[in-house]
Amino acid sequence: MRKVALLAAAAAGIAWLLDPESGRRRRALLRDRVAAFFRRGARSGGRAARGVASEAYGLKQKATHLREQPKDFDDGTLKAKVETELFRAADSPKGRVNVNAQHGVVQLRGEVESPELIDELVARARSVQGVQEVENLLHLPGSPAPMHQ
Repeated sequence: MRKVALLAAAAAGIAWLLDPESGRRRRALLRDRVAAFFRRGARSGGRAARGVASEAYGLKQKATHLREQPKDFDDGTLKAKVETELFRAADSPKGRVNVNAQHGVVQLRGEVESPELIDELVARARSVQGVQEVENLLHLPGSPAPMHQ
């Protein structure tokens, strides 16, 4: 029964395409739709392939540069790198903390609100590549400023 229904549907489809009045238009429409289907598939396949290739390239670059080579920065560049790291956040104490750098030693001076912020600033300054030591001269409001030693 199933085979008969399938054969009947195929015969109706062939008759629909070979119709003397509209068959030519229907065949052209079918040809165009089939070609468009394969073009769309090829384009989306190409996009997917480019996406996979770019992800693979990104992973290769991450693996290549996983461990950055140590660099020796001059004092001005080191100061700028530390300031960038410390003052990146919008709520950072930019106007209240001064940064100096001499021969890889970074000095942080100023007044901040909490001891936790002092610890955070010192830790972030230490994480910058090229910083050999951080001299913490930060203090809380109402307490005397520590002196350089």
